Amino acid sequence: MAQEKQEKQRKPKKQKKPVKKVKPEKKETAPKEVAKKPTESVVLIGRKPVMNYVIACLTFFNSGEKEVTVKARGRAISTAVDTIELLRRAFVKGLGIKNIKIGTEEMLREDGQKSNVSTIEITVGK
Repeated sequence: MAQEKQEKQRKPKKQKKPVKKVKPEKKETAPKEVAKKPTESVVLIGRKPVMNYVIACLTFFNSGEKEVTVKARGRAISTAVDTIELLRRAFVKGLGIKNIKIGTEEMLREDGQKSNVSTIEITVGK
């Protein structure tokens, strides 16, 4: 058995040839034109306090935006209206309501039934 081990050790190992890695050729393509979207100044209303949304709107106005859209649905609609009224009366003088859109979305509940949820979008501007 010791002899077999010695014979195995004496046999020269085959050396592998180094493999050259070939990089695939890069195809020249025309640069893609990215369509620039106008920056949307939209504030989505949720469960946070009203002042958080007022500050978000003020941030848009201070960054140079002329119009801000506030979107809400369901129970958050009253928070959206409060946000706009607080902006108009206390923070931004001369702020006017440009547009109000109301609608209904059909939602699928967990139990499989469909329910209607009211939505509102209020756009205000200087």
